[in-house]
Amino acid sequence: MKLLAPGTEIDGFVVHECIHSGGMAHIYRVGYANAARDPGFALAMKIPRMTVRDGAENIVSFEVELTILPALSGAHVPRFVAAGDLVRLPYLVMEYIEGQTLAHWHEAHAGPGGAVADTAAIARIGSALAIAAHSLHEQNVCHLDLKPANVLLREGGSVALLDFGLSCHAHYPDLLAEEMRKAVGSPAWIAPEQVVGVRGDLRSDIFAIGVMLYELATGELPFGAPTTQGGLRQRLWMTPQPPRAHRPELPEWLQEILLRCLEPVAAERYPSAAQLAFDLANPHQVAITERGRRMRGPGLRRHFRRWIRAAGMHYQPSPLPHDQIERSPIVMVAVPHEDVSDATLYSLREAVARSLGIRPGARLACVTVIKPSAASSSDSARSETTLHRTHLARLKQWAAGLALDGHSASYHVLEAGDVVQALVRYAEGNRVGMMILGAATHGLQLQRFIDTVPVRVARDAPCTVILVKQQLPFEQLHSDGAG
Repeated sequence: MKLLAPGTEIDGFVVHECIHSGGMAHIYRVGYANAARDPGFALAMKIPRMTVRDGAENIVSFEVELTILPALSGAHVPRFVAAGDLVRLPYLVMEYIEGQTLAHWHEAHAGPGGAVADTAAIARIGSALAIAAHSLHEQNVCHLDLKPANVLLREGGSVALLDFGLSCHAHYPDLLAEEMRKAVGSPAWIAPEQVVGVRGDLRSDIFAIGVMLYELATGELPFGAPTTQGGLRQRLWMTPQPPRAHRPELPEWLQEILLRCLEPVAAERYPSAAQLAFDLANPHQVAITERGRRMRGPGLRRHFRRWIRAAGMHYQPSPLPHDQIERSPIVMVAVPHEDVSDATLYSLREAVARSLGIRPGARLACVTVIKPSAASSSDSARSETTLHRTHLARLKQWAAGLALDGHSASYHVLEAGDVVQALVRYAEGNRVGMMILGAATHGLQLQRFIDTVPVRVARDAPCTVILVKQQLPFEQLHSDGAG
């Protein structure tokens, strides 16, 4: 259909100007004709292209977005407002979010070779993007078309995601899978499993995030922009050139993260976007493997073996996004450092071991909270460094008795006057799925009158909280009884 002229009225909405004219839809700034209906935020209207030259996927993807957008909530998606009749005039009215697309940000910050020199900025954007994706996954939605044009950077540093026309909701019919018989997605960013028709795996979004961050870091797309099915299938077995082969000065931790996101097999990527965000926010704690140190891609022999494996691979149905998150949470343990008994430390360690044992994809964050340093200004920096090192060493010593095979672990010393607030904020900021801490030693009757730290944390935390009652090992109990 032709572009709508400014001033056109549709079902009580007045069209202003066209702000985007893409291959699948036109987007307009709009407002209510009746000012009394103003929702308090700017509006945009999306109308799919439906000329004789446009493919059927245009209207199918519009139906998908019409189904999914009203079901989404949170700060990382535009708010749904209204929808038009599919027969008469299909349209979607949603919140218009101010910001800059990642594509425009990249263009503004890229150097001569197309790379962004500021690795800290890449990590910040990547972490915010992963948090936005995780918010979708918690709602059982996979975006499946993440690319720079669909990522909106807000002024405060958060990210909003746009265009859900290729998305998949675990609890709604997948119209694209039913009606399309080819890979659905944008060629440069599509994940290997999507190429063979597997939709609904949250790790496909992690792959797309890896492609975007790779391009920011190197100025190159890791797999190019293939236009044929054969070109797309290469990513089922191909490993891209290491980012440090393009830019040797890139830190190993960034290459480790990017290449893990881009693994051909979904199970070898990050199990959740929250874990990806965690590593990007804590780069100094990223465990560097051969992946992060390599300076050239795998040789021909290794690629041939991968090609053989990919040729015979049978892709299994993906786990529901929420179920995948449940299997691989960030498990946070609050380890006290004063007025703590050996029994409490032992009990916390046992509880963590049990939790990790039934969650093979989980990662562990060991946290302790110390009071702000009271050192004089001249000695404060040195004293703070020494104090943090001391408590980090204690955390690592406490965790030494844990079997962490297959689990990533990190150690964090927080400085705060309010222990509860520090723990809750850490859990919120890092999308922690489970927090483990020691129960108060007061009796239940006394806890009714005392607002203890564990009770306050359990009340305010944004995640599951496990309170651990202290107990001694059986051998210790036996020896005490024998004495």
